[in-house]
Amino acid sequence: STKKLSAAEKRKRLEELFHETKTFYQLRELEKLAPKRKGIVSQSVKDVLQELVNDNLVSQDKIGTSNYFWSFPSSALQSRKVKIEELQEEINKLKEKNADLQANIEKASGGREDSAERASLLKTLADAEALDKKNEEELKRYRECDPVTLNDKEKYAKLYLEGANRWTDNIFILQSYCANKYNIERADFNRQFEIPDDFDTLE
Repeated sequence: STKKLSAAEKRKRLEELFHETKTFYQLRELEKLAPKRKGIVSQSVKDVLQELVNDNLVSQDKIGTSNYFWSFPSSALQSRKVKIEELQEEINKLKEKNADLQANIEKASGGREDSAERASLLKTLADAEALDKKNEEELKRYRECDPVTLNDKEKYAKLYLEGANRWTDNIFILQSYCANKYNIERADFNRQFEIPDDFDTLE
């Protein structure tokens, strides 16, 4: 594929490459294979690979003078679950901290007059909220790439596709019936019911 991939999609596809082949690679091998198999431009493979290594989704080991990389589905899934649990725990702690800070700010504000203590608490609260937001975004990224979530999305997408095509077939049957029974041209039928000319089953 030559379409521009998002950072999350590149991560997902490179990880898939490891899981599908279940073998060990050097960086230069991945830079050749990833564009062909997964549509990831070779120039970005190194950065994407490093992100996966940093998140413990891909393992790295040096043998002699060469670095080798690998990832198996079971270990990657476990790493992802651990990371999600860590992020969720950190977010919960930050929410508790935010609640305490908010209470202290209200206590320190009194009649809402400015004070050094209130200003310091407000800054601390803002920093904590920013970190909370960052962790929420990272948690969302992990959940989007979670195999269970992806499998559910694929399952529902397939169901929706089958349903849409079933209705498409019903419309085609109705078109044929009207054409045979009432001698109505398909073009007239489509125009009457505002059906576009390129109406067809979905792939």
